[in-house]
Amino acid sequence: MNEQYVRDLHEVDETQVALVGGKGAHLGALSRIEGVRVPGGFCVTTEAFRRIIEQAPSVDELLDRLSHAKTDDREAVRTLSAQIRRAIEETAVPDDLAAAITRALARSGERAAYAVRSSATAEDLPTASFAGQQDTYLNVVGPAAILRHISRCWASLFTERAVTYRRRSGIDHRTVHMAVVVQRMVLPDASGILFTADPLTGDRRSATVDAGFGLGEALVSGLVNPDVFT
Repeated sequence: MNEQYVRDLHEVDETQVALVGGKGAHLGALSRIEGVRVPGGFCVTTEAFRRIIEQAPSVDELLDRLSHAKTDDREAVRTLSAQIRRAIEETAVPDDLAAAITRALARSGERAAYAVRSSATAEDLPTASFAGQQDTYLNVVGPAAILRHISRCWASLFTERAVTYRRRSGIDHRTVHMAVVVQRMVLPDASGILFTADPLTGDRRSATVDAGFGLGEALVSGLVNPDVFT
């Protein structure tokens, strides 16, 4: 496995956020805990993202223009963000990077269904939360489709919502990088989100679970009203 570009989930932990992003680092740490069953998969590292950005020369100029746009100029932010996403998605994945991803897929089961999940280096900071601002794709099958959706995850670092939130939080767009988690799908009876502090008050003496039947995506997307356990 080309460790510069692809890391198995079992090979990473919380010390490697800069390489595999917040989601990848936490999933790696969870997979090391005895008795916790984390669906298998791998991370496409931030080194791959940097390489794609370098091969999309228009992105550098567009980022300069974005940094100089007025905060309240929503039309400029919307237009520039869309142009950056398009430039990233239209940049071909280099052959050696595509081969590293395809080899990792072959080991995990090439014809299985996968979740392709964004994992940015700035996701859950003490002063900011980026939950839901970058893309996740479910039930993706086959190397070509997975490569295409990895590109979409890279591009989703520049959704209008994420760009606007970073600007308001004073975070430089150039300091945030995107890794991608490619993880085997499971078919859950139920799924949910555990908050280790009360999400409304921040009280760390109580934990809250929001849960519903089926995949967690319906819960995250607001399609279902969860059962709440405190």
